[in-house]
Amino acid sequence: MAEDHPVVGLRPWREDDLPLLERLLGDPATTAYLGGPETPEKVRSRHGRYLGLADPAADCVFAVVVGVDETPAGWVGYWESEWQGEAIWEIGWSVLPEFQGRDLATEATALAIATARAAATHRFMHAFPSVDNAASNSICRKVGFLLLGVVDIEYPSGNPMRSNDWCLDLVGEAAVSDSFGDVAG
Repeated sequence: MAEDHPVVGLRPWREDDLPLLERLLGDPATTAYLGGPETPEKVRSRHGRYLGLADPAADCVFAVVVGVDETPAGWVGYWESEWQGEAIWEIGWSVLPEFQGRDLATEATALAIATARAAATHRFMHAFPSVDNAASNSICRKVGFLLLGVVDIEYPSGNPMRSNDWCLDLVGEAAVSDSFGDVAG
């Protein structure tokens, strides 16, 4: 593959991924749509939680790696959440600025979706990017999510955010459940 589009892979989150997380969550540019940078203490706490999230049938966080040397480029993960009274997977991702704009996050997100789909734990997966985050909304569209509408959420806790509610049926092409609106899949 061309150097500007290296092979993308996922691997379990490791102890030595703390510097990656510090760059992703401690930088105003990479957290502009997430309420701003996290404190070093919060990043270390999150890193500790990520280390224990490696079961694809449960909450799962991966390092996004690129190239044959598996250079860490970001993270992608999914976790169990409740949405409109239903247990769902929620998914999120982030890649370092130098890896943005090359569809690496899209490919990594597709790989995580395939892992969740194979685990067959929940039927629906949702993503809630800020309405202003064009790149993340584009990723949702590219990997097959269906836009259900705009919702108000808090992320992080206490920080109100207008988000798009994107839904993906992990089972097939059936209509999205009435509990998520009358939208065909």
